[in-house]
Amino acid sequence: MSTHSSEGELPASLTIAIVMPAHDEAEALPQVLAAIPRDMAPRIVVVDNASTDGTGDVALAHGVEVVREERPGYGSACLAGIKHLASSPPDILVVLDADYSDYPQDLPLLVSPILAGEADFVMGSRVERAEAGALGPHVRWGNDLATGFIRLLFGFQYRDMGPFRAIRWPALQRLDMRDPAYGWNAEMQVKALQQGLAVSEVPVRYRARVGRSKISGTLRGSVGAGVGILLMIATLRLAPRWYARRVPVAT
Repeated sequence: MSTHSSEGELPASLTIAIVMPAHDEAEALPQVLAAIPRDMAPRIVVVDNASTDGTGDVALAHGVEVVREERPGYGSACLAGIKHLASSPPDILVVLDADYSDYPQDLPLLVSPILAGEADFVMGSRVERAEAGALGPHVRWGNDLATGFIRLLFGFQYRDMGPFRAIRWPALQRLDMRDPAYGWNAEMQVKALQQGLAVSEVPVRYRARVGRSKISGTLRGSVGAGVGILLMIATLRLAPRWYARRVPVAT
């Protein structure tokens, strides 16, 4: 699945860096880090997003780069990780959650369309290969609602809104990402369409996370995330210039 053709030729040797937003993920983090193919992605940045359980210390003990971001929010953590990488950027940025729900071993599958020169942005779609119970009914319903809304407003059918994703660094810069909260993933997916990026989705495995989800594990979190996602999609369709003025770039 794709939009327009990929932008430019790829370097002969590509570098890959992983940004991992992490809020109180000390329990899960060692398992995630142990499963990452380090030969493929030797640079890993864990963004300790206002954790109180020693997440940052666990990350340091495993020999990865750690950024502390006190401002709460998934988008804030992602933006902090990207800012950290900006002085020496990789060719490909991968975003991976720190809760061990995704399979880091699927990294080669995720980046393969980029390595083949077929995509600028690749989504890991969980809906085909998720283990039983890993995606609750409310998550699947919300996922269908959000992807259907994108199709209605932008004419492109995503299968998932999942967090495991990869994007070429120059393409990421074109997106001018800003959202500090729940709308981050939707902002990236919509802006990828608006910017004419070549978009692909690949089925990836998914399991029940370690510990309780801060978002889908609570009614308040689920509703808040759902509203944020739908508002982001609508805003980028109806008032993109207002959004660019209203939401400043994180510094």
